[in-house]
Amino acid sequence: MKRTDLEKNIGLKINSKINPAGAAGRFGKEAAAAPDRREQRKLDQALGLVPFAVKLNGDLVKQLHALAQARQTGLNEVVAELLKNGLDSGA
Repeated sequence: MKRTDLEKNIGLKINSKINPAGAAGRFGKEAAAAPDRREQRKLDQALGLVPFAVKLNGDLVKQLHALAQARQTGLNEVVAELLKNGLDSGA
């Protein structure tokens, strides 16, 4: 066996110890809790939602999370509302 193969095997052993593959969350309540990515994408498209990635300052993100928790809504709803209000007031 080559030295590179030995090193590769050692790396695979380390990775398997760090991220053990388990059956947790695959059965029962957790399986039906959230749809997979493909299903979620279809649901979002049906609602007319479009992914929109932006980079924001960390303090602003903390404020957004705090506002979402205070209102007990999702982050997407809070950001959408703030954007609508901002665009309406600017126009």
